[in-house]
Amino acid sequence: MTTAIIADDEDLPRKDLRRMLDELWPELQIIAECEHGADALEAIHQHNPDIAFLDIRMPGMTGLDVANATKGRCHAVFTTAYDNHALEAFSAGAIDYLLKPISRERLVDAIARLKARLEVKAAPSDLSSLMQELDKRLRPQNVERIRWISASVGDTIKMFPIDKILFFTSDEKYTRVVCTDDEAHVRKPLKEIIDGLDPEIFWQIHRSVVVRADAIAKAHRDELGKVTVELRGTKEVLKVSQAYAWRFKPM
Repeated sequence: MTTAIIADDEDLPRKDLRRMLDELWPELQIIAECEHGADALEAIHQHNPDIAFLDIRMPGMTGLDVANATKGRCHAVFTTAYDNHALEAFSAGAIDYLLKPISRERLVDAIARLKARLEVKAAPSDLSSLMQELDKRLRPQNVERIRWISASVGDTIKMFPIDKILFFTSDEKYTRVVCTDDEAHVRKPLKEIIDGLDPEIFWQIHRSVVVRADAIAKAHRDELGKVTVELRGTKEVLKVSQAYAWRFKPM
């Protein structure tokens, strides 16, 4: 049985792709539908699908990030609303993509290519450099980044400059914000805060944890392969989920 996951943060495109795949490739088993890149990454590690249909732009972790983090584990097909001019990096045909709204004819072609690769047991391509170049081209250049986090503590409003924050953790309906000498909770989900953070400066290491990369002092891997990290400026030890353990592989 060939298996796949679908990752798209918009309900309608995700459902449309599922419907078309059910019609055009009924033998394909869709084992997970994901709204965010982090969910897709965890689903790939948990289910080991043969194929991942990944929206290029999702909140926080993009489809390109997911493919780069899971290279070699499954065949990736990207879905995107960008026009062909923005997709010149795809011109060599090395990366398969579906332009939204996805046409039946284009999906038929993509399915034929996937079946051919699976039939000969072709290994998923390592397209890291090409994906990184594409990511640079498509990443928004003028995104307004968070500069301050404000948190109410009783009748006081604390102000945390973003360059002083060590990590964020999700705490039910709140997000915990931690600096070297203070902390607070804000009434905003972590996934919304992530959108305003520079992904080169703040790394997601768990569904509920984002850390400042240059604050990481060391990482530990136990006998079961579980990873934890220690940060400069705090005694707290943070867990790394399996989906993000790739960040800490030796060079």
